[in-house]
Order: sequence, then structure tokens, then C-alpha cells
Amino acid sequence: MKGLRAGNIYRLIGAVLLAVLAGCSTIDAGHAPALSKTDNWALLPVANYTETPEAGKRAESIAQSVLQQDGFTNLWQYPGDNDTDALLNGHPNAARAKALAWARKAGARYALTGSVQEWRYKVGVDGEPVAGLTFDVIDVSTGKIVWSATGSRSGWSRSSLAGVGQTLIRQLLAPLAQR
Repeated sequence: MKGLRAGNIYRLIGAVLLAVLAGCSTIDAGHAPALSKTDNWALLPVANYTETPEAGKRAESIAQSVLQQDGFTNLWQYPGDNDTDALLNGHPNAARAKALAWARKAGARYALTGSVQEWRYKVGVDGEPVAGLTFDVIDVSTGKIVWSATGSRSGWSRSSLAGVGQTLIRQLLAPLAQR
């Protein structure tokens, strides 16, 4: 009888821990269509809608590394000026169109782009890191968005913002890696 109670207590503790940890992130991702990792992929600029300078470039750099680790072997990064701080420089649609034109010229089949909605430490005693991102996969030949994912994640007061961002980006891009 004692062993049964101890087992139930451990299950309850495990369920509570899962509930607490699940509350730290929210992710909405569409079902990824059959996209080949060996096709030519272009990594386009990630727009920054935050007050944190160069948050888009940070997210883009992490996404490039995650995709490379997940087996995307033909991944090219946009070489142009990718000043995507939208709050400082206006709406980035023109820059995105220019980058997509480059991807077409380069022979890319798909392009990954997106935006950063939040990339900061919360104000307050704990100063918890928070990140919010959206990614889109575009069929370069048609310009159509064929897959999208969005999510947000917060960490504990001793977590780094880069670590929280990396975890979120890996979770968001996971459906693409399973193909």
C-alpha cells in the first residue's frame, strides 16, 4: 500500500511540473507540407517589430544554425543589407520583396523568413527573458506562403534571452526538420 501511495505522489508531482513548464510557451504551427531538406533554401531577413535593436538578425542567425543542424544542406543566406528594424526604419515589405527577388535569381526553391514580436527581459524584480517569433516558408516561384508557425516563450529569471530564443526557434522549426 505504501508503494502505491508513493507512486501516486510522484505522478502528481510530475503532472504539476509538466503543467508549470507547459505554461512557459505557446506555439501554433501548421502541418508542414512535404518540403525537401535537400532543395535549395534561402534564409531571408527576419523583420524586427521590437524595441530591441537587431533582434531580427539574432533570430535569423539562430534559425540558420538550427536548420543547418537539422540537415538542410543547401541553405543560402541573403547577402544584401538586411536592416530590418521595422520600428526604426518603417515597414520591411520592400526589403522582403527585394530579398525574395534575390532568392528567385539564386535558384532557391523555398525561402524562410519571419518576424520578431518580442525579444527582451521583462521589467521587474525577476527580469525574465521573453521571445515571440513568427516564421513563414515561401514557395519562391509563386511567392505563396506554404507553411507558417508562431510562438512565444518565457524563461526563468536566471535564463538567458538567447537560450530562450534558441529553444523557441527550435520548437517552431521542428515540423520542417521532420520531413
